[in-house]
Amino acid sequence: MAAGIGIHMIADIHTHTFPDRIAKRTIDSLASVAHIRPSTDATADSLYASMKKAGIDYSLVLPVATKPSQVEKINTTAYENNLKYKDIGIISAGAIHPDYEGWYEELARVKQLGLKGIKLHPVYQGYDLDGVKFMDIMKRCAELGLFVITHAGDDIGYPGAVHCSPEMSLHVTEEIPELTLILAHMGGWQNWKEVCEKLVHTNVLLDTAFSLYPVHRLDDHWKEDEPWLLTNEEFMEMVNLFGADRILFGTDCPWADQAEYTEVFRKLPLSKEQYTKIMGENAAELLSL
Repeated sequence: MAAGIGIHMIADIHTHTFPDRIAKRTIDSLASVAHIRPSTDATADSLYASMKKAGIDYSLVLPVATKPSQVEKINTTAYENNLKYKDIGIISAGAIHPDYEGWYEELARVKQLGLKGIKLHPVYQGYDLDGVKFMDIMKRCAELGLFVITHAGDDIGYPGAVHCSPEMSLHVTEEIPELTLILAHMGGWQNWKEVCEKLVHTNVLLDTAFSLYPVHRLDDHWKEDEPWLLTNEEFMEMVNLFGADRILFGTDCPWADQAEYTEVFRKLPLSKEQYTKIMGENAAELLSL
């Protein structure tokens, strides 16, 4: 098991990989749009190597269905990959696209395949989180006991396109209180003040992906002086406000280096209990590890 501050396990709840045949062109395209230098080549092999370097025991891969036609293949592939997760530590969530007509039955198949939850990306999929299509999907997930993890807040590649605001997330919790809803990027990327104002008294969980330094820019000098991530002090304020029980360690690898990110967390002024919960215990409960 990974070494840490009194911890038995480290789990990264937010990572991305792509099939080997498209990984390079996909990651190069996304990096160019986001002006971010990736830490891996976004293949499963490179994620595994990154985990070994960082001392991470488990990584959850979050696939995004950008087209309805991708849904069934993504979920089948996730199931096949999960058959060997105990050997390599890489687990995959499922995916649903809001325009996929068979979403109701497919979510039942996701459950039958043993996947623990699904990833939604309101920006890439073109709908507000609290719109009718996503709300119906999330109600079905709640019925089946599937968690939903969603991109939240702004997106570095699509500035101003906020399809999951704190207000939308609040609406979801009010309408579907039994849903396990995980908001990526500490509840809403660059919406953190509103996250603290609106969501602290809800039951949402937050992941830490792409919210702390270091994340490395490409050498293109694009908005290089903009303060676009939380400071360590701001992050600790959110930890103390929401409580460590509601925060899950995530890196957004390949957009952050797992080894660098775990080192950041080792140096934060977290108590032993806070550190243990955030880095692994909460994920273990969520994923039945």
